[in-house]
Amino acid sequence: MSPAATEPVARTVGEFAARLRLGDLPPEVLDRARHLILDAVGVALAAGEHEFTRRARRALARFGGGDQPVLGLPDRLAPREAAILNAVLVHGLDFDDTHSGSITHVSASALPTALAAAVQHGRSTEDLLLAYILGVEISARVGKVARGGFHAVGFHPTGLAGAFGSAVAAAKLSGLDADGITAAQEIVGSMASGILEFLAEGAWTKRLHPGWAANSALTAVAFAAEDWPGPPRVYEGRHGLYATHLQGREWDVTELVRDLGTRWELLDTAVKPFPSCHFTHGFADAVLALRAEGGFGAADVARIRCFIHPTPGAAVSDPIERKRAPQDDYDAKFSLPFVAAACVARGRLTLAEFTDEALGDKEILELAQLVDIGDDPESLFPHAYSAAVEIDLHDGRTLARREAVHRGHAERPLSHEDIREKFTGNAGPRAAAVLPLVLSLGEPGDARAFAESLAS
Repeated sequence: MSPAATEPVARTVGEFAARLRLGDLPPEVLDRARHLILDAVGVALAAGEHEFTRRARRALARFGGGDQPVLGLPDRLAPREAAILNAVLVHGLDFDDTHSGSITHVSASALPTALAAAVQHGRSTEDLLLAYILGVEISARVGKVARGGFHAVGFHPTGLAGAFGSAVAAAKLSGLDADGITAAQEIVGSMASGILEFLAEGAWTKRLHPGWAANSALTAVAFAAEDWPGPPRVYEGRHGLYATHLQGREWDVTELVRDLGTRWELLDTAVKPFPSCHFTHGFADAVLALRAEGGFGAADVARIRCFIHPTPGAAVSDPIERKRAPQDDYDAKFSLPFVAAACVARGRLTLAEFTDEALGDKEILELAQLVDIGDDPESLFPHAYSAAVEIDLHDGRTLARREAVHRGHAERPLSHEDIREKFTGNAGPRAAAVLPLVLSLGEPGDARAFAESLAS
């Protein structure tokens, strides 16, 4: 339970967002924000030819067209549909960033929302960058208050926290004042959603969560602009976000606004080195390191033991029988046995390890049957997604490695050079033209022209 706040938290956030200007932001926040956007755009461009993208395009076309461009595609949609499709593109490969403490894919909703609202309201690229940063910052803070509790009870923080951060971003771009930005949060609280049942069978619903957060944000802002009343204590109230969604777990809503504007959660946003659930990344690094150091191959392995905190463990290892034999690429991205086995078999973990060919690879599937899961009492979760691995070999050796903090975390960040290299690999032939456009965000320019330059 949270201590009572003298002023509703949504009001504090609204007043902060209303007065924030681009010039108030530290250079390192601006620079990191541009690289997070670059990463998101690259992942979106890589997703353009996938089946989930084709289905999303057909589904959203049912609502009719519009004038908003879409990342890497020729589609023209209305603002909300464009935001949904862009979010599917950013999040669909599960290769997008994650704010570690909140376990929230922050850019996947903040960027599509900011793009849609900036184009809709004729804003500048400076406005776009500022709103994106607000969206990331508030989403991260909303999720962080839960301390991993949303996941523990089956909610996906990206859909919950992302809706609030995106509402702040969209409200700022629509020209609302502190009252309007406050109201947008109050209203969007009744729209925030996302459940983790997709984990049972690798369903595609998670791919929609950040898009629905963006859609909800744009809708909430339209109602806020018409003075639609919302509940002032949408976060901390008796039936607010945390009381209803954490089911008795501890939370302190003051964490949402503590050091707001002086300490930036955006800097704790982790860029993914691997295209799979972030909970598997420490294990991928550990297995790859052991394979390189131990000089073994798939035929040498007798057993693999992975130790993980129970909350992320439930996401990537339960039910274990299915996780050892995933049915599609999304199922595999949330399978610790498959990820560990693929790293042993191929010595890498790239998008190629989640194709139909890899899913049918007999060597990977046989290795996945050798993976056992145990609890890790030394895990730093939710601060970091710790991993511990032991591999028994037929020659009698047992190799062990612990990754206390996953790569990409603020304590082990990917460098800007790493991010640019990842972007180049994802964006392909468009990389050379797009990279300087994104990294110049914040200089004078028109948001629509920027969005058009990223379309097909």
